[in-house]
Amino acid sequence: MNPPNAHVRPAALFYDGRCSICTKEMDRLGRMKNEGLELIDIHAMEPDPDLPAPDSLLRVLHLRTSGGLFLKGVDANVAAWSFTRIGPLFKWMQWPIIAPVFNIFYTRWARWRYDRLYSQTCSARET
Repeated sequence: MNPPNAHVRPAALFYDGRCSICTKEMDRLGRMKNEGLELIDIHAMEPDPDLPAPDSLLRVLHLRTSGGLFLKGVDANVAAWSFTRIGPLFKWMQWPIIAPVFNIFYTRWARWRYDRLYSQTCSARET
């Protein structure tokens, strides 16, 4: 007979393994998290038609809950840290008055990070 939770898959946090800031944060989270959370480097994962496109995953942090729902951005971050003993310290980021500010900040930071790492801009130099 299988254990009662054998069929329950852990929540999964998809992160950019080519981003030094992201990997440092995932190293810290990885040391503190419990077995309910799996950390997945987007660049190392197998293609999966049930997931958003890799480019979408790279643009903003995504967490797939054990029930299959996707959380993004600040909500994904708060949910990920909830799998640690210090998770309650992050809940204030979702308070109604503060959440919009954090969401604006995160959206701008995520756009800057993505553009810095993946923008194909080239300055054309005339010779």
